[in-house]
Amino acid sequence: MDIEAIHATPGYSGFFFDDQQAIKDGAEHDGFTYDGDPVTDGFDEIRQAGESIIVDLELADGLEVRGDCAAVQYSGAGGRDPLFQADAYAEVIEGPVNDILEGRDARAFLENAELLEELEIGGDQLHTAIRYGVSQALLAAAARAEGATRASTTTRTDVLADALGTEPATEPVPVFGQSGDDRYNNTEKMFIKGVPVLPHALINSVEKIGENGETLLEYVEWLVERSQELGPTEYDPRFHIDVYGMIGEVFGAPYDRPEVIEYFAALEDAADPYPIQIEGPMDVGDRTSQIEAMVELRDGLQEAGVGVDIVADEWCNTFEDVQAFVDAGAADVVQIKTPDLGGIHRSGQAVRYCEGTETRAYLGGTCNETETSARACAHVALATNAAQVLAKPGMGFDEGYMIVENEMRRTIARRERAERRTNYETGPEEVTAND
Repeated sequence: MDIEAIHATPGYSGFFFDDQQAIKDGAEHDGFTYDGDPVTDGFDEIRQAGESIIVDLELADGLEVRGDCAAVQYSGAGGRDPLFQADAYAEVIEGPVNDILEGRDARAFLENAELLEELEIGGDQLHTAIRYGVSQALLAAAARAEGATRASTTTRTDVLADALGTEPATEPVPVFGQSGDDRYNNTEKMFIKGVPVLPHALINSVEKIGENGETLLEYVEWLVERSQELGPTEYDPRFHIDVYGMIGEVFGAPYDRPEVIEYFAALEDAADPYPIQIEGPMDVGDRTSQIEAMVELRDGLQEAGVGVDIVADEWCNTFEDVQAFVDAGAADVVQIKTPDLGGIHRSGQAVRYCEGTETRAYLGGTCNETETSARACAHVALATNAAQVLAKPGMGFDEGYMIVENEMRRTIARRERAERRTNYETGPEEVTAND
């Protein structure tokens, strides 16, 4: 089945674009917005409406499938592509992108996605958000075309597993809930629903961590207490807190000093009996220096026997960045920020790169995505059996958790039904032979 056309419609995303550097520099809240001037190129305000491009891919049978172009909340920061502006990029999708994909076999997902990765305009690769959204539509198109060819149900998980050479997960991948600034109410919602990894907490200022880290310690103690009061029977959560480099701001380099290690030991004690992992402990300004700082901290923690895992975030954006952090042993967990890697298959390849290493793969992304991109990522998580997957979009928690969790459950159920039908049609003798 061939691709007939690709259409692009500017739309909204699930949250906002924020000028991270302006916020780190001390911009103060003005209600939901911030006072002050932006400092990152492309921003007109420190906080502005998130944008997306709705991609409709038309197939030869007349059906249209979807993908959504989206970029991370903190666009333009930490080595990422510049601010994504939908109106400026829609014509690129309906022009050069449509031209190279029109008439191609929709079943050839990996070939089509790689062709998109290689496309350059004026000597520059396409913005990561374009590659991300269009590749989602290509994935949905391949599942549709394969299903029509086989006269059976083919899921996006199946297409990705075939492309990546993986055996999909048979249970939902642990979902990581993010609370936003409402780190108490939203986290209590997570406890009630038994979310396995939580709460993110958005610790992006000295005020939120405390002048000596004391505020964060108090919050972790609260997490333990409330999880035991509100969580389901035998609830065993993993705490994951993103500090946006604030531990580095509070304690400074080098990061293997006794006072730094003692603080991480205090975090471990506060979280007991549950495991805890800290995302983005510092941000030192470039990839090489970030890797060196993370290695320094990780070595210091291991030598001291402190069981706090550290998660790579800042300066770990592209597939090549993920490779560099994993190769250096710079993190226990690496966040694969799906919009920053471009094509959605690249996120799957990044998860696979962590296999056989000491680094676990967290399939992340951003609150600033859409329901369409979140569902597509649920299939990446299943196809690769990632260590955890982010609940997205939005900062209200409930909606993003429902979207990602339900998409995984729905897909697993569909694949199980298809397998039962196949076993029934082949008969018990052939099933035994296949087993």
